[in-house]
This record gives sequence, structure tokens and C-alpha cells, in this order.
Amino acid sequence: MIQRRTLLKSAAAVAAVPAIAARAQSPITLRFQTFVPATSNVYSRVLVPWMNKVEKESGGRLRFEHYAAMQLGGAPAQLFDQAREGVVDMVWSLAGYTPNRFPRAEVFELPFFTYDGEGASRAAWEYMSTYSADELKEVKVITFHTHGLNVLHMKNKLVTRAADLKGLKVRGPSRKATAILGAVGAIPVGMPLPQIPDSLSKGVIDGAIIPWDTVPAAKLDELTKFHTEFAKGMPGFNNSIQYMVMNKARYESLAPDLKQIIDRNSGLEASGMFGRVIAEADPVVRKGAIDKGNTVHVMGKAETEEFIRLTAPITDEWVADMDKRGFDGKKLLQGGRDLINKYKPKV
Repeated sequence: MIQRRTLLKSAAAVAAVPAIAARAQSPITLRFQTFVPATSNVYSRVLVPWMNKVEKESGGRLRFEHYAAMQLGGAPAQLFDQAREGVVDMVWSLAGYTPNRFPRAEVFELPFFTYDGEGASRAAWEYMSTYSADELKEVKVITFHTHGLNVLHMKNKLVTRAADLKGLKVRGPSRKATAILGAVGAIPVGMPLPQIPDSLSKGVIDGAIIPWDTVPAAKLDELTKFHTEFAKGMPGFNNSIQYMVMNKARYESLAPDLKQIIDRNSGLEASGMFGRVIAEADPVVRKGAIDKGNTVHVMGKAETEEFIRLTAPITDEWVADMDKRGFDGKKLLQGGRDLINKYKPKV
């Protein structure tokens, strides 16, 4: 009897080993949320491939549930707090959706400051790490980057100079973008990306500024007919800081080797990759708009310089604002410019 009992216990213990091992190897599920639709360039060509890469490198020990278009609820402006508070594990969003939260990082949203997607993204990561890391200390930062250059997209009027924007209602994604629009005579309207199509259809706005890659997601290739870029070789209208961040406690709870996988897919190189891949869609979307019969206008140097002159006070105001907050505005501005020049495309 004792022998039989011992054998049964041994058999039960052996049987339990696979079950314990299975539980130990159960995948850790991370919930990711963003405001862009699943059909958008950044979601399908950047965010989902990034998650797939992390899953593969973890051997399936990490897996993502990803939710586009705010499927888990909330508004785009709440995404950073959702990650910070652990409502979700990870988010991707625009810094400009939460005004005053990243004041020093706004340097990359100043008028005519950036030249491209990849170089500006590398500059943005290094700038954040050097000058404004404490603005994101409550989360684990995965990427901190930009997109390609913003372009003007208008429903009924071709913009060939600043005066053409007078009195037109134009959407901007951030407080710096709306300030730029106001400086050139437009009526600025701040709103997140998902509201653009309906607002254009109902006449709430006459146009919007967004990069080419985002045009299909906002249906601007269908709802607008005129697109304006700025002189080649010069900095573009403006840009937006974008980020992917993770709940800090969730990151810290991971096993060391899993944290290393997240780390390998974060930082300078990942940020540069995000900026590059996002901007790679720009010429494709641009050609698609032309193929639809839309008009794409490239401003000359003199017209671009007029925009630069009109919007220059915004940069001065930002420097003064940084000084009032206790920072060295000129140092921050010069630091950002130096990094842009360090990483901008070689002509």
C-alpha cells in the first residue's frame, strides 16, 4: 500500500511538472492602444511590425493585444495618462495632444525647423535624452520621433503664398501648429486626426496640415483637391513629436531578458527607424493624389521665406516662454538646431 501510494504521489508530481512549466511559460500579454485607424500608414507599417518583432524575439513569451482608433475607450489626449496610470500597457500618440506636458520638446514643432523624418527623429531622441528626459520620467520611453514634413491640404483653394490663407479655417494638431497658422492669417482650428474627415465634409474646416503619409487615413486625398509643399532643400512647414511609451511598473515587472528585448527595440535606432518608415510613404501617397487629379504646388524660395518671416515670432515667443519656466530658452533652441544639423540628410 505504501509503495502504491508513493508511486501515485510520484506520478502526480511528474504530471504536475509540465503544468507548472506551462504556467511559467505562459505568454505575458501587453495591451497597446493608439488613436490612428488600423488602415493608417503608421499603424500597419510601423507599430504592428514593431510588436511582431518583439513577439518573435521573445519566443512568444511576450504578446500584444493592439487596439487602433481608441477601441478601448478614452480620447487621444488621454493616451499618455492611460500608459502612465496602467489603464493600458503601451501607447503611441502625439505630444501635441497634451499641451504643456512636453514644453521643451516643442522645439521640434517650431516653424521651419526640421528637414525630414529619419534625421529629425534621431535628433528628437537625442534631444529628449539630453534636455527633456524628466518630461517623460513617469513612463518607459520606447521611441520619441517625428514624421515627415507637414503639408497644407485645402478643399477648394490652392495656396501659393501666405496671403492665400487669410480667413480660411485650417486644422492643426498642436498648439504650435495652430500658432503657425494664425501667424500666416488663417483661422486655426485645433483637433485630433480622427475628426478631420467629418469636419471637412461639414465645412467646419477648409483644410488641414498633416504629412503626406497620413493623408489616406484622414481621407484628404478624397476630401481636398489642393496640396502645398515648401521649397525643396529648405526646412518644412513644421513637424510633430510622436512617441511610444510603456507603463513603467509593467516594464519593471518583466524578467531581465524580456526587458532587454524591449530595450533593444527602443531608443535612438528605433526612433530613427520609426521616422524613416513613416516618411517612406510620403512620395507614394503624393503620387496617388496626383493620379487622382489633385493639384500639388511646390512654393518657390521667396514664398517660403515669406512664411518663415511671418512665423519667426513664434520661435522667439517659445524661447521667452522657456525662460519664464526656468529653462535657458536660447540653449534649448540651439541644442535642437545643432542636433537637426547633425542628423539632417546630406545634400
